[in-house]
Amino acid sequence: MKEKINQLLTDVYADGFTSSHREVLFSALEKSKSIISQRRKQGWDESDVVLITYADQFHHVDQKPLPVFNHFYQKWFKSVFSHVHLLPFCPWSSDDGFSVVDYHRVAPETGDWEDIDDLKTQAKLMFDFVCNHMSAKSEWFQNYLQQKPGFENFFIEMDPETDLSAVTRPRALPLLTPFTLADGSVRHLWTTFSEDQIDLNYACPEVLLKMVDVLLHYLLQGADYIRLDAVGFMWKTPGTCCIHLEKTHQLIKLFRAIADDVAPGTVIITETNVPHKDNISYLGNGKDEAHMVYQFSLPPLVLHAVHRQDATALCRWAQSLVLPGDKTTWFNFLASHDGVGLNPLRGILPENDILQLVDTLQKEGALINWKNNPDGSRSPYEVNVTYMDALSRRDDTDDQRLARFILAHAILLSFPGVPAVYIQSILGSRNDYAGVEKLGYNRAINRQKYDAGEMEQSLFASQSLRSRAYHLLSQLIVLRRQNKAFHPDSQFAIQTLNSSVMQITRTASNGEEITALFNISDHQQCIEAKVKGGFDLINKHVVMDTSITLQPWQVIWIKKQ
Repeated sequence: MKEKINQLLTDVYADGFTSSHREVLFSALEKSKSIISQRRKQGWDESDVVLITYADQFHHVDQKPLPVFNHFYQKWFKSVFSHVHLLPFCPWSSDDGFSVVDYHRVAPETGDWEDIDDLKTQAKLMFDFVCNHMSAKSEWFQNYLQQKPGFENFFIEMDPETDLSAVTRPRALPLLTPFTLADGSVRHLWTTFSEDQIDLNYACPEVLLKMVDVLLHYLLQGADYIRLDAVGFMWKTPGTCCIHLEKTHQLIKLFRAIADDVAPGTVIITETNVPHKDNISYLGNGKDEAHMVYQFSLPPLVLHAVHRQDATALCRWAQSLVLPGDKTTWFNFLASHDGVGLNPLRGILPENDILQLVDTLQKEGALINWKNNPDGSRSPYEVNVTYMDALSRRDDTDDQRLARFILAHAILLSFPGVPAVYIQSILGSRNDYAGVEKLGYNRAINRQKYDAGEMEQSLFASQSLRSRAYHLLSQLIVLRRQNKAFHPDSQFAIQTLNSSVMQITRTASNGEEITALFNISDHQQCIEAKVKGGFDLINKHVVMDTSITLQPWQVIWIKKQ
């Protein structure tokens, strides 16, 4: 492994990564290997389902949020999920955690590392490695502004006259931000996401060493999954698009090699909210880059299918899914702390279809974020909405909302890969317009925090939307985890029986087979399914006939007997 790491360092830095740099790096790796005793799971199986949540998701009087969450998790989620993705829990200054002030600390108002250790006794953990940028309030950046030795190359200085028109822009904000240094000089720095999120300069070997220290710290703290946030932007070369560059891929391979060496079994997951063909490039050859990529095309394609009552496009895309090897899989989700990305639809749906979906969702209460294009035009890049409301009409009944909601999550749980469920979804949350007004940004619509006691009361109220969503979705997840046919690597076949009825068949290596049927419409469907009989796991009855009647938005999982 040392030889591989050395070669990757040479590929990225040539002679710029000196023998002294290498000595520091390998010393850190050896020290971490000598300390880490936790044995990580090798690979994945049908029992792996991830809960995505903020560390400060729940509050209670006189307690910090992390211990409150741990108690809530043990009572309500431990029997449902295997993993917890704790969104950034370090001290931060903006973007709800993704502008990190100190990578090595837990935000003190939230809790401490002992609380993380307590959670680790209940679930496997997934951490965010915010590797592209850090907070303008961080000590590293303040050292740069004060011109302290050793920090002069930590961030990317750029002449504002440089032609950067080819750079891919994820948001409608300036790419360069001016800052004044201690000597009074002004430098323009690369800020991909905001003026408070300063991009790190990976061309500087000292930056790599610092960030490897962060990665090693997360491995020492027990992270089973490592999410590489906004990783596609890591390397910048003016005159190019500055996304998906070869050296970015090489850096990911380096992080993977370090994790494989120090903590075998650690899963590296890349987060690149981009068109599908670019997204899957981060799986590399299937052996040396990401273990998983976020399946960003799935959430908007499910919405497109539900609102059109037509599964054709979803099915056509799913039939094209191919992994580069058996050591990789998909990280599937429908909702997250961010909105529903639209760029992953580009190349799959015509632009007019994307704009029609945006118009439909906006009319039903969703908010839209826009991005600037190189030609000066603007286009929608993200829909901000809870997934419950994204699936529904304003005037729907709760029964109608729940039917679409469960169908959509049954699709998620039926797909090959490891599924992840956002906490707002399993809590049956609706759009938080008050949060948007209070905090001033669209993404707050889907980031509401709760009093733990009040939430428990809602979940105990058996007829409430929250309670019904929680119980129905929990039951579905538990079913999925009990059946080997849903192993991420099981064979996957998908087809439409008509434009509104989709069939997924999953077959495990031991021969266990489940056929899932989805009625993606608001009217009854009578179909001839290619099933010879079995047991409907969801509705708990024997299916004897190939002629099956599906109620509006109904899903059935037929396990072959």
